[in-house]
Amino acid sequence: MTTTTTSADGSTIAYDVTGTGPALVLVDGAMCYRGFGPSQDLADALSDRFTVYRYDRRGRGDSTIAKPAAAGTMEAVEQEVADLGAVIEAAGGHAHLLGLSSGAFLALEGARAGLPIDKIVSYEAPLILDDTHRPNDADLAQQVEELIEKGKRAAAIERFMRVVGMPWIAIKIMRLTPAFKKLTPVAHTLTYDLGMCVPFQQGRALPNGYYENVAVPVLSMAGSKSPTYMTNAQQAIAAAVPQGRYVVLDGQDHMVKAEALAPVATEFLTA
Repeated sequence: MTTTTTSADGSTIAYDVTGTGPALVLVDGAMCYRGFGPSQDLADALSDRFTVYRYDRRGRGDSTIAKPAAAGTMEAVEQEVADLGAVIEAAGGHAHLLGLSSGAFLALEGARAGLPIDKIVSYEAPLILDDTHRPNDADLAQQVEELIEKGKRAAAIERFMRVVGMPWIAIKIMRLTPAFKKLTPVAHTLTYDLGMCVPFQQGRALPNGYYENVAVPVLSMAGSKSPTYMTNAQQAIAAAVPQGRYVVLDGQDHMVKAEALAPVATEFLTA
């Protein structure tokens, strides 16, 4: 059953709840929401030990955006953190977080902002912190925003997919699938993900002390099949968080399987 809460700017944030146990909020990556992406499989795998909250990030699924923020601004990041805070409040005032991709970075931003978080499982925050991958365009969020403003939602999605390494032929095939039709309505939300992450995709190390005020235990995870820049970034996050730990999931890549992630996350969160 869908329930809603209201974020600080008046946006409606939709979520559902399954399971019993300590509260665990799942934080999706780019373009994913309750109707599309990995959160349902994760909820199914985790609901025997946790009360799992799945929410639609702003502008996705049943959630709204009351006051849109310009791409790449601190206001955009603050809005997403406030949305997450509203869900945690609805979950009883504190919760564990499990974030995937840009959702992992958002979970860590929530901890930096002092949200009442118990522990964080962070899977492959998409950062480029060294020279093992070329940097992304610094104005990538603005490029996507411009395409959206011109009504070119499909082109905006293609731009994003090329950036994350999907071959052209795979993109062209995907455009013909029903899945692509679930992405076009949320294409405008890419500016939030890119605005958060692109400043940390420039091939530079994390700013000194960036995570020093994260006061909660963090499990930073990567898949053994993921590229070097991705695994290096997760190691850097674990090293920068005072209570950080780094783990590699054997046989996994960025599209992690729930059956591989859930047992390791459960062990960490219940320790």
